[in-house]
Amino acid sequence: MHRKIVLAAVAASALLLAACGGSSSDSASSGSSESGGSSQAAGGGGEGDCPGPDAFCIGLVTDTGKVDDKSFNQSAWEGAKEAAKATGGYAKYIETVDPKDYANNMNQFISAGYDVIITVGFLMGEASVEAADAQKDKGTTFIGVDQFQADPIIPNLTGLVFSEDKAGYAAGYLAGLMTKTGKTGAVLGTDTVPPVKLFGEGYKAGALAANPNVEVTLVYHAPDNAFNDPEWGAAEAKKQLAQGADIIFGAGGNTGNGALIEIAKAAGAGETIFCIGVDTDQYYTVPQAQKCLLTSAEKKLREGTRDLIILAKDGKAPGGNYFGLTGLAPYHDTEAAVPDDVKKKVEEVVKGLDAGTILTNVTLG
Repeated sequence: MHRKIVLAAVAASALLLAACGGSSSDSASSGSSESGGSSQAAGGGGEGDCPGPDAFCIGLVTDTGKVDDKSFNQSAWEGAKEAAKATGGYAKYIETVDPKDYANNMNQFISAGYDVIITVGFLMGEASVEAADAQKDKGTTFIGVDQFQADPIIPNLTGLVFSEDKAGYAAGYLAGLMTKTGKTGAVLGTDTVPPVKLFGEGYKAGALAANPNVEVTLVYHAPDNAFNDPEWGAAEAKKQLAQGADIIFGAGGNTGNGALIEIAKAAGAGETIFCIGVDTDQYYTVPQAQKCLLTSAEKKLREGTRDLIILAKDGKAPGGNYFGLTGLAPYHDTEAAVPDDVKKKVEEVVKGLDAGTILTNVTLG
């Protein structure tokens, strides 16, 4: 197991300062070995930072936003904690506030000799490639969540990617069967991020496949602050509700969460008005939306992150791309509102998408 032993103590001290809330003038990022700011290690016993060259240590760098964002960052962090527990290792995160700090945040873990570094989100792709390429002969494995790897493949970098169009299609198919007004919509993060656009276009394709006469409205946030603008998400959801949409898909971190929470406040929520979450089962991560939540278009982020870290521990993490699972979350409180024949049709569509017998026909051009 590789370690930069000489630098480890110095770098670990720097990380500990970050965990306590310190920051330099160049970076506003902060780190912790447990969500919520605790100093307890995520797994494997012991406390604080990576304790030494013989320990298996996992570092996670979030994209802009908090590790407890109830969506993308949180799911990846939960996977890291599960992997730490399963391997007897240690896990720590650093929250990125400004994109210019991507490289610096990764370098903190590199300098401390961490075995696996997870970088969360499409926007970190370029920085992840550069960091992994510089470390490809030095024993550090990188996992880029939502980062598709193109040739030339870097052997120590695995992109954890998903077929978002399939998850979006299944959710849209359900919406197309369920809508009573013939209008459905989606409030999304920026369409400059391919996974977000795949979700949106997949949703539209699925809704039209179920109901060719349905009217589908997709709205995307501008690139700046696209995933952390719940006020905008709420406003767009209100607008679509006023235009007659009775089922709305929210996909875009806290921006999408704002839409879900707003829909849950609407008259008829859970009876005639419904929302659909994204990435993880948002019944648990956004409880304020439970009243309207029909399902969530899931990317099994937690499971995929966990499984790849365990493969890395065994020296089996593949370079290139690793496709994680997708699907729909349970109906939970709205199950009684979904007719049995609709459930059966949606189940068949999900199976067809998994088997490849149903195609979304979604491309990004």
